[in-house]
Amino acid sequence: MVRLPPLYAIVDPLDTGADPVELAAALLAGGARLLQLRLKEATSRELLRVSDAIRPRARAAGALFLVNDRPDIARAADADGVHLGQDDLPVAAARRILGPERLIGVSAHDVQEALAAEAAGVDYIAVGPIYATTSKARPLAPRGLDLVRAVRASVQRPLVAIGGISPDTAAVVRRAGADAVAMIAALVRPPDVAAAVRGALERLADT
Repeated sequence: MVRLPPLYAIVDPLDTGADPVELAAALLAGGARLLQLRLKEATSRELLRVSDAIRPRARAAGALFLVNDRPDIARAADADGVHLGQDDLPVAAARRILGPERLIGVSAHDVQEALAAEAAGVDYIAVGPIYATTSKARPLAPRGLDLVRAVRASVQRPLVAIGGISPDTAAVVRRAGADAVAMIAALVRPPDVAAAVRGALERLADT
């Protein structure tokens, strides 16, 4: 079973205008050891270009590199795996594309979706949104820590909690049962991204 680092850093410039490759480099420089590339509006060609640029940087830092939504891009870029939403390819189809060694994670918004993901053979499950989030155009209502606790009690796979989590709330989310906490805005919006990562990791060190 995969062992996830406590911080799951998502490479998404949001509204900052940052270059995603430079953003990934800053996240790695701060100590992030798991990156997910999330560029919802990018063309396939652009997503592959950025993935090809980030993958060797992640590998040199000893970090896992995942691509959001697109197992085909993940395989073409030789990424470590893919993260799937509920409306993306089924896990079995993604596994056929990626093979047995690469990681597949799935987003779940309730216990039933988490159980289905585990039964499908995912490597980890991302649960949320835990808190209100501004990182999605049409966010779901926040589920709170009860979702983390309920899913933790129901499945054996590693859990990533996502949605509005900041360094200030990361510890309590981890104590609720999350193996890792995902952050986007809390890491990419500060002027010094690497410092934001270091601060988050310091908060997580005691959990």
